Amino acid sequence: MAENPPTQSKRSVFFRRLASTLGLWAVVAAGLASQLAWAYVVLIGLLTLLSTIEYFQMLKAGGAKGFPRFGIALAVAYCGVLYWTLLGNGKLGSGGGISAPAGFDAAAIFIAAAGAFTLQLRHPLRGSEPIQAVAANVLGFVYVALCFNFTARLVFLVPGEGQVPGAVMLLWLIAVTKFTDMGAYITGSMIGKRKMIPHVSPGKTWEGFFGALVFAQLAACGLFALLPDQLAALGGWPHVIVLGFVLALLAVVGDLAESVVKRSLGAKDSGNMLPGIGGALDLVDSLCFTAPVLYFYLKWVTL
Repeated sequence: MAENPPTQSKRSVFFRRLASTLGLWAVVAAGLASQLAWAYVVLIGLLTLLSTIEYFQMLKAGGAKGFPRFGIALAVAYCGVLYWTLLGNGKLGSGGGISAPAGFDAAAIFIAAAGAFTLQLRHPLRGSEPIQAVAANVLGFVYVALCFNFTARLVFLVPGEGQVPGAVMLLWLIAVTKFTDMGAYITGSMIGKRKMIPHVSPGKTWEGFFGALVFAQLAACGLFALLPDQLAALGGWPHVIVLGFVLALLAVVGDLAESVVKRSLGAKDSGNMLPGIGGALDLVDSLCFTAPVLYFYLKWVTL
């Protein structure tokens, strides 16, 4: 049977990806409209759990050792304690500015490392396999559960009224990050010729990279122009432009970082939950890099 022409294949992928993207934006819009803090953390927690499960499934499929039950349980426990702290101590409606207790993340990383080493004691030592298993578990926790949950922290960091004063800031972050991904995909598909990092991601091109930077600025500046009061915590136009550029770079790095993981384990996608996109980890990979930087930028520079 003859293969389909490449143009039809690209068109099919584009429409599947577009349908998944529109569906995801509908979910985001529903969360924003609800203005309920628990709805935000439930959605973020669900994505964290699914992404963590996919990470360990890729490890297993790729023949890499790890401790999935411990890794998944730690991610669930971390989310539970973090959300309980944010929701319980947030004094909802008092104006935000709530963060996790000092040392919370350091303690969680210690548990991830100490727990993995403890579990490794039950197994024989075969070359570098033990250290790889421990490292894989720690990486899975830091990369997914810790980094992605800065999206939840962002909701409670920004001062304002209501249960979720940082809702619009989270929307801005998602828009800038996903417009970066979309800009890279659209520009690269249309005019991309010069490969960017073919040994990591053959589909990435320099044309797509520069298109990503442009689309990121369109999202960053466009939303700020539309909602200047709700996004006042960004600190003004110079900060918006700088953040748009920095977050775009990090979104690209975040996407390539997951490509490194997938190629190392021989996986095409982290899952098949979202047609044209892949799994939950394929969805949040860029946010795992952009959310922490926006959080710390706001906390240390503009707030």
